[in-house]
Formats: sequence, structure tokens, C-alpha cells
Amino acid sequence: MCGRYASSREPDDLVDEFDVAETILADRLPPSWNVAPTDPVHVVLERPPKPAEGIDHARRQLRALRWGLVPSWAKDAKGAARLINARRETVSEKPSFRRAFAARRCLVPADGYYEWYLTDRTTAKGKPVKQPYYIHPADGGVLAMAGLYEIWRDPDRADDDPDRFLWSCTVITTSATDDLGRIHDRMPLTVARDDWDTWLDPTTGASDDLLDLLEPAVPGRLTAYPVSTLVSNVRNDGPELVRPIPLEDA
Repeated sequence: MCGRYASSREPDDLVDEFDVAETILADRLPPSWNVAPTDPVHVVLERPPKPAEGIDHARRQLRALRWGLVPSWAKDAKGAARLINARRETVSEKPSFRRAFAARRCLVPADGYYEWYLTDRTTAKGKPVKQPYYIHPADGGVLAMAGLYEIWRDPDRADDDPDRFLWSCTVITTSATDDLGRIHDRMPLTVARDDWDTWLDPTTGASDDLLDLLEPAVPGRLTAYPVSTLVSNVRNDGPELVRPIPLEDA
């Protein structure tokens, strides 16, 4: 799974990287090296054309969405923290995700993500020690994680309440490749730059061809190294969380 990641790039950098046409951010999101479920996160998506408003093409946007998807049919938003990931194997079929897969696909930019490796060491209380690893593109580029988004209408808010709609997202995962599977058995899927237009297009509908666009990182594209256990506490944040520690200390 992908349950924690780093996202430190400025919105202007993401606009350039993803060729964004509109930036819709009520507030600037600060850089974070410890993004956690239910946090607001940067997301790149495209909204359908609106002929009635004279807009005849999809609009690529940078928005801030809540990480943890709330399906449009949900009675409340309480289950969001459980839907931070969607499995590639069932994303087009599972009720929580299939509508979003058909029309509301997105990209979730990240510097890299964390996974915890279960070591053979134990704590003083006899519990296995989990060592966090930071996994990121070897070339220092942006990781374009494949995702889905939803727009949920809060039935308890008035029609004129600006917060009546909750925008949320999830990251799609798959089985980890051999070189990363030793750390954790799941990893986020990515979308190649040449396929961004097709993946984000809200008018294509669901198909197996879309699933074929999702790819695990090719061997050698991602690198991993152990980092401080400070990242295990969501209250900790800062660039020190992604600094490598000596392997013998891991």
C-alpha cells in the first residue's frame, strides 16, 4: 500500500510539470515530507467540457483534495481514511471506485513515498521492529502516482454553503516489483508522461485499455534507502525525514 508520502514541490512547479491550465487552490498547501491519510494533497485532474458555458474542451486543473476517497453515494465521510488506496486488480469493479475509474481519474504528484520493512529485530517488549524506507525516483523527478477522485455532496449542508462539496482522492496500487517487494508487497502505480492525456481525459469511459496505462516503476527507476523512524509519527515533518541513515543503523 501507499500510506505516507512526501510532497514538497511548489504549485508553480507542478503547473509547469503537468501542463496545468487552471490552479484552483483556496489556500496554499505547505511542503510536507510526511503526508498522511485525510491530509489535503495536490492533485492534477481534468474536468469535462461545459458547452452551456462556452467551454468545449476538458480543463486540466491543479487542486487540493482530501486524501481518502469518499464515494459520491456514501452517507457520510467517515470511511475516507480506509480508502486511501485502490487495488489495480479490482479498481474497475469495486463499487467504491468503479464510477470514479470511468470518469474521474487523476494524478497525485509526489517526491517519493515510505514503506515499513519488518525486520528480524524486536523491541524491549518483544514486538518486531519496523524500519521505514524512503522510495523515490532515482533521477529526482516527480512521481506521478495514478489516482481517482470523487466529489461528495454533504447532505447536512445548505445549497449555498461553499463547503457542501468534498473533493477527495485515492492512489492506485499493485504488487511491488522484485527489487522493492522485499520492503513491502504493494506499491503505487504510475502513469508515463506520454499517457497523461489519455489517463486524465474524463470523456473516454472505463476500459481495459486504461488499466494498461498503469505501470509499476521499471527496475532501476526507483531507489530506496532507510530513513529515521521519526517519519512513523505523523506529527513529525521536515526534510530530515527523507535523509538516509546508515544501513547498519536500520
